[in-house]
Amino acid sequence: MRYAEVPFALQTRRVISLDALRGFSFVWILGGEGVVLALAAMAKGKGDTLSAIGAFLGTQITHSDWDGFHFYDLVFPLFLFITGVAIPLSLPRLVEREGRTKAHLRVLRRALLLYALGVIYYGGISQHWDDVRYLGVLQRIAICYLVTALLFLHVGWRGMAAVTVALLAGYWALLTFVPVPDIGAGSFAPDANLASWIDAHYLPGRVWDTTRDPEGLLSTLPAIASCLLGVFAGLLLSNEHIAPARKSLLLIVGGIALVAAGALWSLQFPIVKYIWTSSFALVAGGCSAILLGLAHQVIDVWGLKRWAVVLVWIGANAILLYVVNGLFGFEPLARRLVGGDFSRWLSAAVTPGTGALVRHLAGLTLVIALAGFLYRRKIFLRV
Repeated sequence: MRYAEVPFALQTRRVISLDALRGFSFVWILGGEGVVLALAAMAKGKGDTLSAIGAFLGTQITHSDWDGFHFYDLVFPLFLFITGVAIPLSLPRLVEREGRTKAHLRVLRRALLLYALGVIYYGGISQHWDDVRYLGVLQRIAICYLVTALLFLHVGWRGMAAVTVALLAGYWALLTFVPVPDIGAGSFAPDANLASWIDAHYLPGRVWDTTRDPEGLLSTLPAIASCLLGVFAGLLLSNEHIAPARKSLLLIVGGIALVAAGALWSLQFPIVKYIWTSSFALVAGGCSAILLGLAHQVIDVWGLKRWAVVLVWIGANAILLYVVNGLFGFEPLARRLVGGDFSRWLSAAVTPGTGALVRHLAGLTLVIALAGFLYRRKIFLRV
């Protein structure tokens, strides 16, 4: 299926589960992470069971040190996957309404705006040129969206499938067979792999981890594949010949297959988010497909929507809330309201971590309040 083959009736149908899942992916960045970490701190030393649960939650809400896969490692690739899902649900309508040329210009404009927001998010050009972060979370989303949208507009699903395989296999081949100076070929260790070496020597501006960047140059290739995996899920959702419940099932089964393939590949090519290994892309894409299948079944098929209202609010303006949080911060504002001695008193009066829990809950409440205000007044940042 290309853009013109997506039924127009489905192009205008809102997939509520997609908005909810987008909100789910960002709620952890906007305060959910702090809430879970505070709960983990509160459970520490409260008996074997609670302590074990707290330790597990604390581990899962942080990134893996290097290789491995924690829940928090899924947050960013889930959003990239969702970005891909939305392409078959929005671009065909844009082409129908404004034509191919304007659609291309709109895609380019959105990508440039998102890239510019990313640069501003990390400090813009407030200091020296060498301090500008040219690649980051928003910049990677912009690049992946641009490449994926252009591929969707120009090639069919077979062509996109071929590109996905080429990106994943090609990235594996580069990191496996191209020797790193003074190290050799086939190393996937920190600071001893081709992706990190290229970032250290050729990535301009500020490198996030000094010697390597989790949103670096070479690792953008498999990230584009992550976005393309989302496109295939979007094409499935757009297929009017498949029953809605069957779509959910196919997403879940396909996700399980991707996770299994990634786990098998990881025996040779470890799962590493920091350099976005191909095995990581498959495992994250599979988990994303499973979550989408579950959300689609519960929200769009069974019609159970009320529980996800807050997630839909956040998902509808995820990028705007992310930028506001980066520039101003919801947690620092919450700290003004329930921080300081009040927070310390709560932790002393109840249990260590209570003050942090209240503070992060207050910050998350501010996020929800702003998201709800924008949603009810139909104010959306369209990027």
